[in-house]
Amino acid sequence: AEVLLTGLAERVTRRLRDGNRTARTVELRWRDLDMATHTSSTTLAHPSDDTGEILAAGRRLLAGAWPRIEPNGLGLIGLTVANLSGSEAVQMGLDFSGRDTSALDSTLDAVLERFGSGAITRGSLLGREVAETPVLPDPPEDT
Repeated sequence: AEVLLTGLAERVTRRLRDGNRTARTVELRWRDLDMATHTSSTTLAHPSDDTGEILAAGRRLLAGAWPRIEPNGLGLIGLTVANLSGSEAVQMGLDFSGRDTSALDSTLDAVLERFGSGAITRGSLLGREVAETPVLPDPPEDT
């Protein structure tokens, strides 16, 4: 489930950045094997389009939901964002972690834009069947 969540977070945040948007709410949706649908959400301290931050929120939600997921199994998982705003609305904060990943996210976005969604991936997604990892179609090329 965590591997799928990683792929979902990458795709959601790439779409946020492509649209010059940020999100403040992260929502985990899942369907168990009894076909019951469940949701869990969290609100970030500030709007973000950072892959690491959205993924960390998704992982916290998954960890919190796991006691409900484990007994009934997992048939479907999704990650959505809400409370969208323009990327210019991001309030600059003091980051003492020393980890600014915006350049990494921008570089990965550029590689994926130029060479397609299969050009680069996280190590945790290697060896996965194509059907196991959610993939949005590449946008049509302008001709």
